[in-house]
Amino acid sequence: MRFASDNTSGAAPEVMAAILKANEGYERSYGADAAMARVTDLVREIFEAPQAVVHLVATGTAANALAIATHCPPWGAVFCHQHAHIAEDECNAPEFYSGAKLVLVPGAHGKITPETLGQALSTTGESGVHGVQRGMLSLTNVTEAGTVYTPAEIVALTALAKAKGLPCHLDGARFANSLVTTGATPAQMTWKAGIDVLSLGGTKNGCLGVEGVVLFNPEKAWELELRRKRGGHLFSKHRFLSAQMEAYLTDGLWLRLAAQANAMGQRLVQGLRDRQAHVPPADANMLFPEWPIGHHDRRLKLRVPPTTAFRPPKAANAPGSSRRGPRPRSMSTASWTPSDPIASQRRIFAPLAVPGVCNRKTR
Repeated sequence: MRFASDNTSGAAPEVMAAILKANEGYERSYGADAAMARVTDLVREIFEAPQAVVHLVATGTAANALAIATHCPPWGAVFCHQHAHIAEDECNAPEFYSGAKLVLVPGAHGKITPETLGQALSTTGESGVHGVQRGMLSLTNVTEAGTVYTPAEIVALTALAKAKGLPCHLDGARFANSLVTTGATPAQMTWKAGIDVLSLGGTKNGCLGVEGVVLFNPEKAWELELRRKRGGHLFSKHRFLSAQMEAYLTDGLWLRLAAQANAMGQRLVQGLRDRQAHVPPADANMLFPEWPIGHHDRRLKLRVPPTTAFRPPKAANAPGSSRRGPRPRSMSTASWTPSDPIASQRRIFAPLAVPGVCNRKTR
């Protein structure tokens, strides 16, 4: 059992096979490869967005920073959750690339609410030329606390932002997991809910290292291309990024991997709760359990077996992947990997053993 982030897992065999195939022969560089054209077609089909434009980068931080810089002026404020990844885990990259200021919005379990966002919007940009102006809204799904926004919840937030004329960004490092949890379509979770630009995650869900910036407003595409090049994120041998994303999005692989990760996450939740651990809401595969000091040693001495055997989720769309949150005791994310040690056990933790818990977030 590995208690750590899903960043520690390997890449899916289908993705590795695609990379090896891309290594054969020669191909055009800097995104002009044939596979990239197919990725664009896949994104447009999957998101029901025939005008959408997608550009690939290697990391989620690059995707977020470039997406924000393309949509927010340097005198603008980016409204995000107080524990958003862009606020706590990207070394000020969004501010560096955009010049904008992050305005942190509170909310329980990693979620901004219409009330807290409304308050932040009403108190920002009211001092004329002397103060920061309203710039854009950035949400995360799956959230940093392991919870998931529904499309309706996203609509309620983007509507407030749109009323102020603001574009809206979605950090989808674990986007596939949020779809599996909610049963929503990619379109329902994004542009139909008021999202203008999506950071489409692949690395945490079975890719070797690729993220997409999906623009639902193609007028911003050229600016993003320029920012990607100027920021040093345009790959020469781009086909190796394209190959990963093409394999990831083909034949529903991304959703199958997320369903596996979510199912293992929910299995872990149940096993921990059976052992009196406190597990805050965990909608996907990221959780932050807490238990009293000494509880682990006592369970080892008692050798207490689990009280409930695992039963697969009854829903057609099993749960998905997630990530770190507002600093509970320990963090674990179940990976997509079929050979995950959790998956091979009939019962969870007999006894509970947690010597290697990861106490910090990773992306």
